[in-house]
Amino acid sequence: MSAPITVLGSDSGPGSGPGPDFGPGSDSGFGPGSPSASPQPRAVALDLTGRTALVTGAASGIGRACALRLAAAGARVRAVDRAAEGLESLAGAAAGSPGSVEPRLLDLTDLDAAEGAAAGADILVNNAGLQLVRPIEEFPPDVFHTVLTVMLEAPFRLIRGALPHMYGQGWGRIVNLSSVHGVRASPFKSAYVAAKHGLEGLSKTAALEGASHGVTSNCVNPGYVRTPLVERQIADQAAAHGIAPERVLTEILLKDSALKRLIEPEEVAEAVLYLCTPQASFITGTSLILDGGWTAH
Repeated sequence: MSAPITVLGSDSGPGSGPGPDFGPGSDSGFGPGSPSASPQPRAVALDLTGRTALVTGAASGIGRACALRLAAAGARVRAVDRAAEGLESLAGAAAGSPGSVEPRLLDLTDLDAAEGAAAGADILVNNAGLQLVRPIEEFPPDVFHTVLTVMLEAPFRLIRGALPHMYGQGWGRIVNLSSVHGVRASPFKSAYVAAKHGLEGLSKTAALEGASHGVTSNCVNPGYVRTPLVERQIADQAAAHGIAPERVLTEILLKDSALKRLIEPEEVAEAVLYLCTPQASFITGTSLILDGGWTAH
């Protein structure tokens, strides 16, 4: 078995691992010619005109798809990320949408700033994250601390900042981008798995506290998503194992998935948007798993 691959990047689902123990991936991607083409999701009809949404990790991947989808539904979107170029591209892509995108440069390790940024938000999408794949005995404590800060403590502070406004108006939606690793563990991902499991508990607690105030809180748990981070993981694994990228996808990443394809960021965004619809008002404190059947085993 080769040495674990180290990955640092933005979030959107599980991380990666070495050899056949490769777990599901969060930020992921694969170019044309993947085993089966992904269908383009049909948009959920939802009018969010007048609503303010905040999306973290909005410069790329699932965060970008969520920001664009919310703006398409008419929301004013606060797009939070530390990547200025990605935010600029996002704002350009949202031009002409019924809603709007307001880029906000923010490093979520600045917890006070994160809490302040959430004030007045009607919808909060906690998506930002990062990944490092390494055995526990070799895992740098400072990176473990950073992962937990960005992926668990920052969501707590963002929820804390958003709730007074949500409670005051008797309506709010909190959607936490978790991962299959929020309900399953894989080796070499101690910080990521710990953060996602913690996020699941935080989300449930917010659901219980917010129920009487008209606020729902849920997790969305994707498997491998077609985004740049997992595309890099596929290339790294192909090089490490001396096999074609297509085999990495089918034999490692999607080995335990019933559906042999990656999920599209837009599909995840539609799930996020569904949780904001009136029809989803009774859904709270739960996890919507989008893993192609991986956890059905």
